[in-house]
Amino acid sequence: MSTWPAPTATTPVSATVTLPGSKSITNRALVLAALADGPSTLRGVLRSRDTDLMLDALRALGVAVSVEADPTTVTVTPGPLHGGHVDCGLAGTVMRFVPSLAALADGVVTVDGDEQMRARPVDVILRALADLGVAVEGTALPFSITGTGSAPGGTVTLDASSSSQFVSGLLLGAARFDAGIKIHHVGKPVPSQPHIDMTVEMLRTAGVTVDDGEANTWRVAPGPIAAVDRTIEPDLSNAAAFLAAAAATGGSVSVPYWPPRTTQPGAQIVDVLEEMGASTSLADGTLTVRGPDRLQGITADLGDIGELTPTIAAVCALAGSPSTLSGIAHLRGHETDRLAALTAEITGLGGRCTETADGLRIEPATLRGGTWHSYADHRMATAGALIGLVVDGVEVDDIACTSKTLPDFPAMWSAMLGG
Repeated sequence: MSTWPAPTATTPVSATVTLPGSKSITNRALVLAALADGPSTLRGVLRSRDTDLMLDALRALGVAVSVEADPTTVTVTPGPLHGGHVDCGLAGTVMRFVPSLAALADGVVTVDGDEQMRARPVDVILRALADLGVAVEGTALPFSITGTGSAPGGTVTLDASSSSQFVSGLLLGAARFDAGIKIHHVGKPVPSQPHIDMTVEMLRTAGVTVDDGEANTWRVAPGPIAAVDRTIEPDLSNAAAFLAAAAATGGSVSVPYWPPRTTQPGAQIVDVLEEMGASTSLADGTLTVRGPDRLQGITADLGDIGELTPTIAAVCALAGSPSTLSGIAHLRGHETDRLAALTAEITGLGGRCTETADGLRIEPATLRGGTWHSYADHRMATAGALIGLVVDGVEVDDIACTSKTLPDFPAMWSAMLGG
């Protein structure tokens, strides 16, 4: 496999970067539209591998999907759900959101994905559906669900400490179960709580009654899901690498259409970069990050924003003082074991990074060029590109894996360097 020479910034980055839509919001909106009581038009839809796989999954189960001349405008028309085959690729949202749809379908739904995806956990939601009376075969990819066109629902207890997507996956379809669903989580805290908040808010926007007043418990009343025309926010998690480029090079990067209020956890990159010495401002809907003369390390619990860890770890590897990142043990079960991968790649470039029980310890060191392995993980790939801005001679393998959430990351990265 050929490598991608990560471009080095010869001067501080100065650019405005317009980001496509949020993957997290897009795939939740598509599922809700598929279960709604009428057609929904979604604008600003992210078109990437993950979201295209979700569109294909809906089509496979009997949902009509119409893509306009502008491919980011999509109309979803619900229909009777039926059996079919779903390819989830490397998309956790497809693997963990489709089972609730499959439980409501009439027929057998089979789900599989890329070889690497078969190691990612899905057993929690499959066992939960089985406890709710759904016919499930398998506890990992590939698995199948046999539906009868409806599902009884009820109360289920699960341990979602390895992924918040188990809760969100059940919540998205819960209103269409005959008795609704009451979900009770037991175990260590659920990671990425803001993603569950995002799901709950989107359900309420669609007229669904959700009671989350009791800790670790969510009650969804049975009833219709209203068709909602939505405009998808820019993907703030994808914005993180570009904003971090300003911090890493002492430059300035602006992202337009930054929402004044959002449930996207990616927005918290602003707080992290400020703690590392950057300055930020939000004016007329445009967020601007300006980098410091010298980055400083941080001590941070990233439990709610684990998806930002590769970006944050890359900036920490460039900082002038140590960093301790915690609350992210669950990242060992992401696209790859991100804690092991970050440790190996930062160390491989001469850095000092060690794993802890639930995170990473990164100390200052002089980095050198070399190959940065992506592990087919889009956020690992962008982390390598970020370090390459400052360290000459970094080459990232499989940069194409960034298409999972960004259609053409290399071109966007180069355009940023061109101002």
